Amino acid sequence: MALQNFQYDIIMREYNRRQSQVQHDLEERRREAFIRVPRLLEIDQEVAALSARKARSLLQGESSTVEDLKRDVADLASERRTLLQRNGFSSDYLEPHYFCPLCQDTGYIDGHKCSCFKKSEIELLYTQSNLKEILKKENFEHFSFDWYSDTIKNEATGLTARETAKRAYDAARNFVDDFDRRTQNLFLYGSTGVGKTFLSHCIAGALLETAHCVLYFSAFDLFDRLAQTAFSRKSERDPGDDFILDCDLLIIDDLGTELTNSFVSSQLFLCINERIARRKSTIISTNLKLEDFSATYSERTFSRIASNYQMLKLIGKDIRIQKIFLGGK
Repeated sequence: MALQNFQYDIIMREYNRRQSQVQHDLEERRREAFIRVPRLLEIDQEVAALSARKARSLLQGESSTVEDLKRDVADLASERRTLLQRNGFSSDYLEPHYFCPLCQDTGYIDGHKCSCFKKSEIELLYTQSNLKEILKKENFEHFSFDWYSDTIKNEATGLTARETAKRAYDAARNFVDDFDRRTQNLFLYGSTGVGKTFLSHCIAGALLETAHCVLYFSAFDLFDRLAQTAFSRKSERDPGDDFILDCDLLIIDDLGTELTNSFVSSQLFLCINERIARRKSTIISTNLKLEDFSATYSERTFSRIASNYQMLKLIGKDIRIQKIFLGGK
């Protein structure tokens, strides 16, 4: 997905800051070098004068003069390098020291995004996803099936907690692998502490690594944000508000823990319905049983989810409590 305009502006402002910093640092180095070695200033002025003469000669078609001037400039450049090294400076001391030499801090090479721009994209997306720190610990590499019992069974499917977790894990992996090929939505439900949020984080981390736009909200924070947007003047709205509806993946965690009212129910329906219409993926996790979810948010909302989301139930003992008593990390 292309960056939102406000995200692109954030990155380009950083490139402008870098360019200003590079120019400022260069001027400081020039000032220091010219004071210590006055001949360097003379060389700089002579090169500028020769460059101007070279430009005039090119316009006048005087090719032989141009070649002579090139040699003169090369000689002065050689003298400058010698003077710099003789006085304890590096040979490139009077050249710009770019943060990224490849694109010279423009973000682009021949009209294509530089690797540093792509890195900036990923860093920005991580920061705005609200997940930057947690994903260092909660990702596919750290997902463990050891916390899931091989004796506790789902009566409806006959699968153990571990088998159920493996099925959910595989579905999450497939979600990531197929993300750019088709629109998908996941509805993760089950009791507290069975790994729903952890699995959501795994998906988020994998997609952020490939520069997809992922946004994570607890249900409380999401509806608080939507309320601020709904009741504020248009001129006061954050340009990131539309990102909730347009990001590649929206994660709504712990749905059902917020104070539910008619506003929350209507906003949930509008949010999921609009994202379905825009073909944007959403992951919802909840501790509510399906029948309680329907009663809490209306049959219309549940029907919309049931017909457009893959439903994944996780079972087992609370992993957080297991870690406390068994010394897990």
